Amino acid sequence: MCRSIKTLREPYASDVTDDDVRAAALQYVRKVSGFRSPSTRNAEAFERAVEAVAAATQTLLDDLKLKHVARD
Repeated sequence: MCRSIKTLREPYASDVTDDDVRAAALQYVRKVSGFRSPSTRNAEAFERAVEAVAAATQTLLDDLKLKHVARD
């Protein structure tokens, strides 16, 4: 759905920052809403959605249980 959202979990990414999580959330909300930049009357709802998606994303990343593969 959102091909520009990057995978944020190991081993595909390391040192994921809050900015990385927020950027992914923003891309998701833009795609779902169909707005790149919301109107003034929708800005608050748009921002709340970005924050909610970012929080859910961070929770998911924190809770994932991954197999650790030995690297050569």
